[in-house]
Amino acid sequence: MSNLPYQSLEELRCEVLNCQRCELAKTRTNVVFGVGNPQAEVLFVGEGPGENEDLQGEPFVGRGGQLLDKMLAVIDLSREKNIYIANMVKCRPPKNRDPLPAEQDCCIDYLRNQVALIRPKIIVCLGRISACRIIDPNFKVTKQHGEWFSRNGVFMMGTFHPAALLRSPVNKPAAFDDFLKLRDKIHEICTHTYF
Repeated sequence: MSNLPYQSLEELRCEVLNCQRCELAKTRTNVVFGVGNPQAEVLFVGEGPGENEDLQGEPFVGRGGQLLDKMLAVIDLSREKNIYIANMVKCRPPKNRDPLPAEQDCCIDYLRNQVALIRPKIIVCLGRISACRIIDPNFKVTKQHGEWFSRNGVFMMGTFHPAALLRSPVNKPAAFDDFLKLRDKIHEICTHTYF
């Protein structure tokens, strides 16, 4: 682990709070570093902060976040207890647009460092942007959601972004099914997520 640029989440967080690597730094209110249990075996990765997240400095706190918390609760997961939540980019893209590839490139090393420090057994990509970046550039959420991929001993799944579920509630049953698959995988490979 000594080859990591930052040796602790706190050290990394301090660096990210002062980041000026891309244009998003100029328009943010707060950096949204991530939240949760630093020993989590399950890491959720979203796309980028929205308006509420930018104001509060925490990921998934708006309506989409409330839906995510409800879905997590059904399978006995919570950001306070046994998971960690981060985003592809740590600053809000203007008008909640998708983070540009160049913005993702500026931020990806921060996420890689977070992953290396947390060492999750499972990564769940919330939405197309994170699934395309982490799992497969051609990932199609509507076709491949809930499928498991494995890389370097980490299991990965892409599923619908909570904000997309608010816009298209017809996909909620499929997303819920993905969460049940996640629960089964946790029971299969994780040692302390469910105590």
